[in-house]
Amino acid sequence: MDDEILKSLSLKMEALNIEGTLEGVKRALNEGIPPFEILKNGLSPGMDRIGQRFERKEYFLSELAFAGHIMKRAMDLLDPYFASSHEGRLGRFLIGTVQGDLHDIGKNIVCTMLTGAGFEVYDLGIDVPDEKFLKKTLEIQPDFVGMSSLLTTTMLNMKRVIKLFQEKGIREKLTIFVGGAVVTQAFADEIGADAYAKDALECTQKAKDWITTRKRNLWSE
Repeated sequence: MDDEILKSLSLKMEALNIEGTLEGVKRALNEGIPPFEILKNGLSPGMDRIGQRFERKEYFLSELAFAGHIMKRAMDLLDPYFASSHEGRLGRFLIGTVQGDLHDIGKNIVCTMLTGAGFEVYDLGIDVPDEKFLKKTLEIQPDFVGMSSLLTTTMLNMKRVIKLFQEKGIREKLTIFVGGAVVTQAFADEIGADAYAKDALECTQKAKDWITTRKRNLWSE
């Protein structure tokens, strides 16, 4: 029965059926299915297939943005049921658009895909000052810090944030992702980032790969 409920949920998510998805989440909760199972085996497979359809050009940016809206609504239902420890999550991912840049569509889609994959995501929003990245990093001790920029005039602010982490002695505890329309692998290498992702799908896959291979609990050392 649980498998049928979760399969139906994943298909409604894939079809971008917002009412069906939300009702599916409520039904799964009422049946006593653990919230992380609903995320992992219901919503996440649907999001994965949405990503695949985007790659095949069956879905476009507007569909991805709408999928993000659906996922946010679904997570609003699930979040109260998660334990405060967020046991079972893949890792913590802090993300924001760097100072001076007000773009957030791509970042929001990244947040959605990461959440759907099982990460605990903290979104700092847009126009994020360097010190805000640092303060939140020290507060939540994430596995990853992601920075986005869509302007050549702001992309160097990523380097400033990384330098600040180095000055505070926490750089080696973090895996730093960068992305955005103007960002390239060469730029990521130049500023000392750990990973570059061209889009939300690549970011999510690289983070999933990284979390299975990197040393964990770096903050406890």
